[in-house]
Amino acid sequence: MTHDTSTAPTPGPAVVPTGEGDARWWFGALAVIKATAADTGGRMAIVEVTEPPGAEAPLHVHRREDEAFWILEGDATFEVGDVTVEARAGDYLFGPRDVPHRYTVGEAGCRMLFICTPAGFEDLVIAMSTPAGSRTLPPPSDEEPDFGMVAAIGEAYGCELLP
Repeated sequence: MTHDTSTAPTPGPAVVPTGEGDARWWFGALAVIKATAADTGGRMAIVEVTEPPGAEAPLHVHRREDEAFWILEGDATFEVGDVTVEARAGDYLFGPRDVPHRYTVGEAGCRMLFICTPAGFEDLVIAMSTPAGSRTLPPPSDEEPDFGMVAAIGEAYGCELLP
């Protein structure tokens, strides 16, 4: 859902302490939703994502929000449009809406923030995930994702998987 922030009331302060937030198992990752549309008046969403070594986000494009990545630990190789970046802890990348992007996590795994403006991306994460049984990576699984379901949910939230 796209959030119109032009008429949204100014939100009050919001604090999400360390170890808190809505923890979700999102495919092979742990996603902790730190800021939502409700928290920010629709202005942004922040999701802390921990990925295991070798994890990949497929090539996709967001039609409704810009997406930024702030690497907290580990490393990942990002392709954003025609630019390839070897991102390490402390690095920040900006992926504008309508620009295809993907990433591959390095050997150490990666913990990063997804910062999306406006909010709404957190709803996609919730729709594609399950509540985490613990604040750890989910148990390994040999089960392949249902890419038809992933594509349908993505489309509903303005995110398109690309070939």
